[in-house]
Amino acid sequence: MNPTGTRQFGIAASNAATINAPISRISSIPETEHLMTPGEVAILFRVDPKTVTRWAKAGKLTSIRTLGGHRRYRSSEVRSLLEKSGARIGDGI
Repeated sequence: MNPTGTRQFGIAASNAATINAPISRISSIPETEHLMTPGEVAILFRVDPKTVTRWAKAGKLTSIRTLGGHRRYRSSEVRSLLEKSGARIGDGI
């Protein structure tokens, strides 16, 4: 039974415990940090989005996964990699 005196069964019962559980880990991403999609990163580097995903798997870029499992990339890290590659951000990129 829950605090209101009604019974909970199945998924609702297990979700109730999850909802009331304290958050044990907090993301290390600052709230002001802009996250980019693989497509946005690919446009900056003029490559295919699949290439950006390969870079993440190879460790060249750090990816963050959304709740839906999609990859996102920190804009500060992308800019740093752009500068290392010799591209200037003001050059129409």
